[in-house]
Amino acid sequence: MSGQYDVTFIERDERSARFLVRGISPAFANGIRRAMVADVPTLSVDTVRVIENSSVMFDEQIALRLGLIPLTTPDDYEPEETVTLAIDVEGPATAYSGDLVSSDGQVQPAEENVPIIDLKEGQRLELEADAELGYGKDHAKHQGGVAVGYRHLQRVALGDDRDEFAEDDPEIIRGVIEDDGELVETASFDNDLSDRYPDREVSVEDVPNAFVFDVETDGSMTVDELVLKAVESLRTRADELEAAVQL
Repeated sequence: MSGQYDVTFIERDERSARFLVRGISPAFANGIRRAMVADVPTLSVDTVRVIENSSVMFDEQIALRLGLIPLTTPDDYEPEETVTLAIDVEGPATAYSGDLVSSDGQVQPAEENVPIIDLKEGQRLELEADAELGYGKDHAKHQGGVAVGYRHLQRVALGDDRDEFAEDDPEIIRGVIEDDGELVETASFDNDLSDRYPDREVSVEDVPNAFVFDVETDGSMTVDELVLKAVESLRTRADELEAAVQL
């Protein structure tokens, strides 16, 4: 994202980020959000072959739990490709996602401590599972963006001094504000403008075409990869539409 767009990261690590994008319309902001949720493919367990399951949980329940375990998703996987994961745990023990053994070292559970089943003495879980590439728009288990949202950047303008007898009511605001050109997270003053400006009248307005995104991934990819792949999917769809219109 460059040229007419301006991106500023406010917080950033591997799995979560908060960033400001200037120069986009509300429709485009929503398109980015939807693309991060629905149009970026991830690997997820789709088929399970149970060899032995003497636990108290039905095979179908085990399969559901496996399908909801996020898997790291390399860039070079194609929709028709699969990767096999196997697990063999005997009780007394708890079977965790970290017990899954993958046929591809690039594809691993994003979290090792997701519990699958608690096995008692004499119980055993042995199975193989095939993971396939899929899209969030087809099934929620393929949503790499587990928490994706955006809101207008808001600007604070200071007015006159408050009347000394004015009621001291809280003025709650959430997200990020622009104060004299500085980006300030509202959590830094407990989301209450009356705490930050106790003696001044304040007004708040939306900054046109400026949106603050909050993004968190399930660990299948980094937040940078999720955002870039989402934007690329929008570009691809726009190119396809342009080609179709010109036919």
